[in-house]
Amino acid sequence: MTDFLETPQGRRIAYHLTAGKGPVVVFLGGFKSDMGGTKAVHLEAWAKSRGRAFLRLDYSGHGQSSGEFEEGAIGDWAEDAEAAVSALTEGPVLLVGSSMGGWISLLLAQRIARVAGFVGIAAAPDFTEDSMAAGFSPQQHDEMERWGRVVLPSDYGAPYVITRRLIEDGRNHLVLREPLRDIGPVRLLQGTADEDVDRTVALRLLDHLTGDVRLTLVRGADHRFSDPDCLALIEAAIDEVLERMA
Repeated sequence: MTDFLETPQGRRIAYHLTAGKGPVVVFLGGFKSDMGGTKAVHLEAWAKSRGRAFLRLDYSGHGQSSGEFEEGAIGDWAEDAEAAVSALTEGPVLLVGSSMGGWISLLLAQRIARVAGFVGIAAAPDFTEDSMAAGFSPQQHDEMERWGRVVLPSDYGAPYVITRRLIEDGRNHLVLREPLRDIGPVRLLQGTADEDVDRTVALRLLDHLTGDVRLTLVRGADHRFSDPDCLALIEAAIDEVLERMA
């Protein structure tokens, strides 16, 4: 059954919390995805089989949470995740961030001292600036200036409406321009056939983070990173980080 949490900002966030031993594993999904996705549901079942505490959630404007997607931005979604982790978990936390969830994870790791490990799956820090805004055509720049939004095609369903607020708010939450604290053991997973997040992003993040950080490149894996072999790699990465957090 889905539960709901009201954030300090007044947003109603849907979540599923599995009780169990710590450290708590928290799954943070990607841009316009929800907690019903393959990886989130698979990892919840994995956690239950291990007696492990696990949290998955929908950011505002996503899934069953309140709000409209087009009105949201990185800062809002980071606040949603921060509120959920702060209110619903205790003790050390391992964040598992997929795509945009990797960016959200890095923001949370700077705000919540209990975050003591991170697994990034095609992590996409700073993508609104380095991928979206940097890739706008002159016509799209004109559209953004005139209408405050640009519509981009998506391989995952309806086109993405990219708002001026999303881009400007993203600039206020960049994580690859300034040093980040050592957040404990980090494992990064990246597919070589990912058409949404280039492997150079993973390499840049590998160089930017400090401490125990390792990157695994998987030949032929795409952005979904959710076939049986990829899911097994995610499980193994979580196990390795949990062992090193102990």
